[in-house]
Amino acid sequence: MATMTFSIDAGEIRGQFPFFQPHPEMRSVIYLDNAATTQKPYAVIEAVSNFWAYHNANVHRGGHGAGAKASELYEAARERVAKFLNAREPAEIVFTRGTTEAINLVASSWGEAFIQPGDEIIVTEMEHHANLLPWMRLAEKKNAKLVVWRITEDGRLNLDDLRTLLTERTRLVAVAHISNVLGTINPVAEICRLAHAAGALCLVDAAQSVAHMPVDVQAIDCDFLMFSGHKAYGPTGIGALYAKRALLETMPPYQMGGGMVQTVSWERVVLAPPPAKFEAGTPPIGEAIGLHAALDFIDSIGRDAIEAYEHELTQYALERLQEVPGLRLYGPVPDRAGIFAFTLEDIHPHDIATVLDTRDIAIRSGLHCAHPLGERLGGSTARASLAVYNDTAHIDALIEGLHQVRKVFGYAG
Repeated sequence: MATMTFSIDAGEIRGQFPFFQPHPEMRSVIYLDNAATTQKPYAVIEAVSNFWAYHNANVHRGGHGAGAKASELYEAARERVAKFLNAREPAEIVFTRGTTEAINLVASSWGEAFIQPGDEIIVTEMEHHANLLPWMRLAEKKNAKLVVWRITEDGRLNLDDLRTLLTERTRLVAVAHISNVLGTINPVAEICRLAHAAGALCLVDAAQSVAHMPVDVQAIDCDFLMFSGHKAYGPTGIGALYAKRALLETMPPYQMGGGMVQTVSWERVVLAPPPAKFEAGTPPIGEAIGLHAALDFIDSIGRDAIEAYEHELTQYALERLQEVPGLRLYGPVPDRAGIFAFTLEDIHPHDIATVLDTRDIAIRSGLHCAHPLGERLGGSTARASLAVYNDTAHIDALIEGLHQVRKVFGYAG
């Protein structure tokens, strides 16, 4: 194998994460479960801790300095997300608990208002449950039709198939930017263009992409896009929904309560404009501030640099995985993200993960919240997934571990 040189020092980056430092309460782990959640740098932990320690107050409605400071920090986080995604204005960013709530918000608000009996919603066969179950429930409730865009044998989406599926009744195409199982990078800008040409909207689940590559909502021209902070080095319990301002103006509230109204009387409720209209109650203030710090961390490295580094690391992993007898890798090769779902001989994926755990290598096993895709693939898989703090030594350890798994279960060679 050719020697590879990398522009990013993953070891230096790991130095910014307490998870990777020696500690008596922690095992030293080669962490390859990043598609499930990423680790948090000191900068994120400190930003959240500093808010709780020194600036804790509720936002938008306090008549005191602490409330004003909390509001300033919270809205600065919204501005940071808008800049990160290249939204036209911060008002196009709604804070949610994560990707799942953001998609449910769109389904419950836009979907309830605009989907009619007989309308069609296109979802892909590779979707995470978060971008599948809300549309299944909406279609059932509204007597609409859920149309499945099947994947090819190598785990891609064929745009000609989409052209065939689009009809005058199509109202929405919902698609993952990157598959959390197959690692497929979908051509979301072209998908949105085709959807718009047919008179439909396009929703992009960017949970697996925002931490790994540049994401520009204006270049994609999506109508909705969402991501989760915890998959982008930020806290859990925070995510963001991007939606075009014109859509947010027409959508009814997702929930009712404090903070999302201008005035209330027995006779009339006047809603606040977006995004406040969709943020009832006390929002995740500290978590949003942590997300701000996480996006700063990503941009301190550079999204183009991260994408290039992880692409090189992915190619290295693809080469090394071929060395393991009996390993079947799912998804496209070589053009893919650093997510590797695989099976090994007839060893159950849970057993693969268990043996690797004894070697302090963390991967995931199961159906990865994508049961219909799992059915297409034949069942559960093991999954390793990369982040910017991983390096070739981690992949080498994974390959050695997989050889050990084969020996444990009686496979020679």
